[in-house]
Amino acid sequence: MEKTDRAMQSQRALMGVRDLVISGEIRAGARLSEVALAEKLGISRTPLRAALARLEQEGLVEAIPSGGYAVRSFTREDVIDAIELRGVLEGMALRLAAERGVAPARMGELHRLLAELDQAQQGEVEQMDFDRYVDLNATFHEKLWGLASQTIRREIERVTSLPFASPSAFLHKQADVMAFRRSLYGAQAQHKAMVNAIELREGARAEALAREHARLARQNLEFVLDEDRSLIRRVPALSLVVG
Repeated sequence: MEKTDRAMQSQRALMGVRDLVISGEIRAGARLSEVALAEKLGISRTPLRAALARLEQEGLVEAIPSGGYAVRSFTREDVIDAIELRGVLEGMALRLAAERGVAPARMGELHRLLAELDQAQQGEVEQMDFDRYVDLNATFHEKLWGLASQTIRREIERVTSLPFASPSAFLHKQADVMAFRRSLYGAQAQHKAMVNAIELREGARAEALAREHARLARQNLEFVLDEDRSLIRRVPALSLVVG
């Protein structure tokens, strides 16, 4: 029972601090006060320290020379690099999967997800089930990562621990933005092409498609930062981008 309580406290601390950071409630560069955070979240400082250490590994906070942690700030180039790195890693994962072959059962899972994604897109752009598509998109990418070795999968998970680098980062809470809705049709065409390349054992093609697919997130980033900055607070952690 005691171990369970400690685990719950640790998870509560991690989720609580992460939410405060990625929501922008704590600004980029701000020093994190253990006392204030513990009081705000209603937790002790022991699980809080563990949570801060974990968030440093994820890249959301950074240790400061005088002791303790501060919220990390990011530049536009940092975000672009994280998105590009995800594309490189996903591309490598798909190339190796295509070259080595994928079990029929796992290919079947990918095809079922493609069918569900198609279903979510039925009708006119205004009628698509946007939120369901976003959820299925995250699942689809997780299935793709599952085709990789543990080594590559671990690196993908590391880079996507930065919220703005995840495949659905720029889609959450954006159902009312027609530009994002329209972009999903092109994204789904790329999903199908990637699965087809894996199935045909075309490794180089699968890799190129995955890298190109990741660049859709970069286009969405540029839309938010350059065309409609009112959307910044909707994108997890994008409020931490300061330059």
